Amino acid sequence: MQHLDISVISQAREWLVQQPVWLCTVLNTFGSSPRSPGALMAATADRRFCGSLSGGCVEEDFLQRIAQGEYQQASQIVRYGEGGLEPGIALPCGGVLDILVEYLPVTTGNVQYLEKMADALNGHFALQKCLTLPEPCRHLEVTEFADITQVERNGQQVTVHVAAAPRLLIAGLSSVALYCADFASSLGFEVLVCENRPDALENFATSLKSDITLLKQFPANYLEQYACHANTAIVALTHDPRMDDLTMMEAVNTPAFYIGVMGSQKNSARRLERLQKIAELNPAQLERIHAPIGLPLGSKTPAEIALAVMADIVKMKNEARG
Repeated sequence: MQHLDISVISQAREWLVQQPVWLCTVLNTFGSSPRSPGALMAATADRRFCGSLSGGCVEEDFLQRIAQGEYQQASQIVRYGEGGLEPGIALPCGGVLDILVEYLPVTTGNVQYLEKMADALNGHFALQKCLTLPEPCRHLEVTEFADITQVERNGQQVTVHVAAAPRLLIAGLSSVALYCADFASSLGFEVLVCENRPDALENFATSLKSDITLLKQFPANYLEQYACHANTAIVALTHDPRMDDLTMMEAVNTPAFYIGVMGSQKNSARRLERLQKIAELNPAQLERIHAPIGLPLGSKTPAEIALAVMADIVKMKNEARG
């Protein structure tokens, strides 16, 4: 599954070649709400849309309104829920959504605007989007990465700091790794698997889904050569000390928000001791490593272990978002 934000921007670019597009961004939520700030949706006047604002509560009303000719300003904020549009649309969850609606006519400048957003999201950069209502966005720049989508509103000025999609880097193929990759993909993560062992490739590689990237190289070497952004989780799930230990040695030098390695309490204690003595990792670096990995769910099967791993990763990601 291509991450939803990238899918929305890519689809909007395709539509914008032939017809205007409405690009919508969730700015704020109050109470219970199914989508978080930064969630995107693109729509056209012929009722096509990509993405979601509420999981289905308000999309139909929004599409009907643009088909009737509403939302023709370059930018405006629309509220759904209590105190919002008339006639009121109540969200079943009882929440309130503030949505930034940008009307993008067919122009070269607007196509370039979406292309710049796509380049940043595909390249895993963070973006700062600034606009003054009801004017179009005149400031869209790559900025320092933040692992949270932030919205700042000051009167008619709106600034949205958009974080790149979360990434899961899996060091080594195993039965647990396959389930982790599937779960992470379903949760909207970009999933990379590093594996160079012939036996593992022969036994597991064909089971990877098409949307998961397989990199046939040693995980530690990959981490040495390529930048890792702060919205990345790195996990080692092989029970191969050489692969797992060396991955941890490189992972602690990255800004990854989650680092973990599979193993029992006894084996994990031995691994941390090796990393301290051989790799000379300091206490702060060792503290970053989740070993044993995952939430303590009493997991026994590969699927249950993978569930515990992804639950812990999602927990840390969401805690960072407050």
